[in-house]
Amino acid sequence: MSEHLKSVEQRLLWLSHWMIHNANHIRPKADGIKVGGHQASSASMVSIMAALYFETLRPEDRVAVKPHAAPIFHAIQYLMGNQTRRNMENFRGYSGAQSYPSRTKDVDDVDFSTGSVGLGAGITAFASIVQDYIQAKSWGGNQPQGRMIALVGDAELDEGNVYEALQEGWKNGLRNCWWIIDYNRQSLDGVVREGLFRRIEQIFDAFGWDIVRVKHGRLQRAAFQEPGGDKLRQWIDACPNQLYSALTFMGGAVWRQRLMDALGDQGDVTALISRRNDAELAALMENLGGNCVHTMAETFAAIDHDRPVCFLAYTIKGWGTPIAGHKDNHGGLMNKTQMADWQKFMRVPVGEEWDRLSTIVDTAGFEAYLARTPFFAKGPRRFRDDVIPVPRIALASDREISTQMAFGKILDDLSKGDSLLAARIVTTSPDVTGTTSLGPWVNRRKLFARSHQADTFKEENIPSTAKWEFAPEGQHIELGIAEMNLFLLLAAAGLSHSVFGKRLIPIGTVYDPFVSRGLDALNYACYQDARFIIVGTPSGVTLAPEGGAHQSISSPLIGMSQDGLAAFEPAFVDELAVIMEWAFAYMQKDGEGDPDERTWLRDETGGSVYLRLTTNPIEQPGRRADDAFRQGAIDGAYWLRKPGPNCEVVIAYQGAVAPEAIKAAGLIAQGRRDIGVLAITSADRLNAGWTAAQRARSNGIVGAQSHIEALLAPLPRNCVLVTVIDGHPATLSWLGGVQGHKTISHGVEHFGQTGTIADLYRHFAIDAKALVQSASELTLGRKCSAP
Repeated sequence: MSEHLKSVEQRLLWLSHWMIHNANHIRPKADGIKVGGHQASSASMVSIMAALYFETLRPEDRVAVKPHAAPIFHAIQYLMGNQTRRNMENFRGYSGAQSYPSRTKDVDDVDFSTGSVGLGAGITAFASIVQDYIQAKSWGGNQPQGRMIALVGDAELDEGNVYEALQEGWKNGLRNCWWIIDYNRQSLDGVVREGLFRRIEQIFDAFGWDIVRVKHGRLQRAAFQEPGGDKLRQWIDACPNQLYSALTFMGGAVWRQRLMDALGDQGDVTALISRRNDAELAALMENLGGNCVHTMAETFAAIDHDRPVCFLAYTIKGWGTPIAGHKDNHGGLMNKTQMADWQKFMRVPVGEEWDRLSTIVDTAGFEAYLARTPFFAKGPRRFRDDVIPVPRIALASDREISTQMAFGKILDDLSKGDSLLAARIVTTSPDVTGTTSLGPWVNRRKLFARSHQADTFKEENIPSTAKWEFAPEGQHIELGIAEMNLFLLLAAAGLSHSVFGKRLIPIGTVYDPFVSRGLDALNYACYQDARFIIVGTPSGVTLAPEGGAHQSISSPLIGMSQDGLAAFEPAFVDELAVIMEWAFAYMQKDGEGDPDERTWLRDETGGSVYLRLTTNPIEQPGRRADDAFRQGAIDGAYWLRKPGPNCEVVIAYQGAVAPEAIKAAGLIAQGRRDIGVLAITSADRLNAGWTAAQRARSNGIVGAQSHIEALLAPLPRNCVLVTVIDGHPATLSWLGGVQGHKTISHGVEHFGQTGTIADLYRHFAIDAKALVQSASELTLGRKCSAP
């Protein structure tokens, strides 16, 4: 272990805290509010991270850094020359180093974004599973297996998704995963409950993890060997969390008084305390294992197996600073006076606050040590993989079929072939594989496990439509009923090309209303630009007999508002085929292209895709192969019935209500009225293109016109729009603002109920009769009758 490790720790402590101080007390403020930055949370992690990054990690390892330790991470990268002083000075400012580590917004080499607590821990478990998945494949290569490591705050363990991830990890034989818990026993609002560590250890043990408790640093362990040391250890181990924190904040003199009151007049232990001055006594009492960089390095080095490990590292929040131990220090900051005094204590000369090597005596030796650090030896660790060719996907039908069934048929057709795309697809679902139409794909491509597991029902000759055979070559990862796990797995698999150098095409299915249950993890996946397809099915009140608990309302709005996710809701199977072919290519793009002048969408940058499908079979329009239809389905809309020059009514629909819209148009047209039917496949892409074109025009590009503007431009001013969707009506209500047409929007705003599809369509006024009535009302009372 290098003699320079302690110097690294102290440099990181100073640089991280100065960066926060600069943002809050030196940099000019425009808003008059606290910038923040979590000095105390950073201090408690500094020894752990110094030991980890400079002694333990190898280039193949990946780390999810505790959100509130972002300043330490940035300081590490700054020390190594991977972060700029400008970004450090602009921490939490516009285009500066981010508040929490971000793969997409930070210039330093972030492995996994963190921010919403608990998710950074969970993704490491799923990244380890993805790593095993890739290495089990013939195309997976033979790269060394890395450890997927999470730096976790003890208060993060309150998040329920942590325990969902632990259970899923156990079911999938998790390995090569470390969680290092910063057990500082303080959260935002107070001190962590006594005895929590025992519960933590029991939980991790139950799920098959090794537990390593790191409670005492070198100074404490040495003191325990002195006469009377056993009594001191007993007192430390029995001391309540709140008292230990309070004594730490008050310092050496108070430590002495309290220890003498409790342990004095015992000869040996009194002598042990008396041999140390106040500063030395405080250093001893604050030398917990997680705050001893050498102890942490030794502890990490002792692990010589691939079993999952939970390190419970005892720390002091704010360690090494004037605010150490205070119960309000989570969001607290050192004031200017405290910082000035601390700067003297840290021996940082005025004017050298940003110097990487300030206070370092042997600069040449120190720089040589940094240059030899294994983790950084190969430079940035972002990989690339080739774009996978997408075969032509075509599916048309002249019979009744649902989009969900069509989705399953498309995947089944792919499973029969030998395309590279099919080989790289990995599917997953939270215990709804069969009911979301993944069954045929899984039957052909098997479920993934590191070792073969036979299908007992098949061996026992019991007939079943599901052939549940597990094998290393399997391409489906089955999950329990936990939507957060679904999106964390999709996030990990959707980063595989960058993290592991092998591109996967992840596809997840979930009941559409339960997208909301995993929404935090979905947002997390999109924030770090993971690439996947999520299929929400069945959806809407069209899932009539299941009742309100299983009928989605807001999911179309989620699809529209979620950044990094292109949302589609096709009505017909040929639309779905076109969209899926496009989606397989779209999710592999990473360009910086200018907006497409047809749509004003930045399609060159790529992203993930959300498909909202249903189980209701509807009559299909037959084979359509013209370019206008194909491009319209991708861009978000096309004319199913093109309006004439005197069009009075346009019915614009999205999704499964297509038959109602078509029926209503037929009824209205019986009155010899000019009517158009706009088939919308993606309100999301239409709306995004519209807002992009408006911004372009405001920036001086006068001719910018979005796809929806071009579609609606020929309509007469007195034409009315009637929109309908099996979802929240706001999904399409904005269409009236595009060209200023009078609009009424139909949809579902309240919880559904059981019944037939006809019952519910009538109840929520999304049936043909309601559409005809609205068209009649909007056209100034001119009658349009419906049976």
